[in-house]
This record gives sequence, structure tokens and C-alpha cells, in this order.
Amino acid sequence: MRISVSSDMDEPVARTLVDELRARGHEVAVHGALSPGADPQWAVCSEAAAREVAAGTADQAVVCCWTGTGASIAANKVPGVRAALCTDAYTADGARRWNDANVLALSLRLTSAPLLKEILDAWFTAEASEDAEDRENVARVGRLDTGRA
Repeated sequence: MRISVSSDMDEPVARTLVDELRARGHEVAVHGALSPGADPQWAVCSEAAAREVAAGTADQAVVCCWTGTGASIAANKVPGVRAALCTDAYTADGARRWNDANVLALSLRLTSAPLLKEILDAWFTAEASEDAEDRENVARVGRLDTGRA
């Protein structure tokens, strides 16, 4: 799977994230502070990662900033992106399962290496629900991108 990763700061958890994704066999594209010379502003690098998902050049993305909030807001402005700020494995599982989230947002401040691995385990294990109500909710969110909800 190709995963686009962005971070506005070159923090240990961001580097651990990239290493962990590669160790799990994913191809990783990096943006922001993780890519020398790239613009590290959270809005810029989160948008870049999200646009790769929307364009289909990345299967998913992980966007990071100090709280994770700004990164998730920026990513969610890109049509076709469903970014979820996850601070625990249960939330990551639910975001993938019920919301069919395609972008994981993480806090650089709150996410430790062990917690990161739990969140990634949940994120990559969960599959989107096939329940009709869940699918309709996801479809409605998609229609919000076009203004035809």
C-alpha cells in the first residue's frame, strides 16, 4: 500500500511513524518537515498528503501536527478525503470501520511509540463496514464535497 505521510515538525514520533509503516511493507511518501526543503507548515503539508489520496496516487495518508487538529482540518478540506484524528486504537478502528476514513491524523504531542503501534494496528486491521446505514452516511459525506448532500 502507498501511504502519504506529512508532519509539520521533525519529531521522533513522526520518524517512528515512517519507519513503522515501511517495516509493515508500505511504500511511504513524505511531506513537510520530513522532506528536506519542503514547506513544513501544517496546512501545506497536510493538504499535500491528502491530495495524493484524493488523486489516487496514495491509498491512504497519515497527517501529523502538534495536536493533530490542524492537520485533520486541512486534510478534510480536500474533496474525497475523510480524515480522522485518532488518539487511541478504538477510535482508529471506528474511524476506518464506520466512517471509511482514508486519512489518519495524529498528535505529535500525545502519541507515544507504543500507542502509535496500537493505533496503526487498529487502523490497518479494520475494514469499512458494509452496513447500509454506514455506507449511506459515508456517501452523504461525499456529497457534501459537491454541495449536494
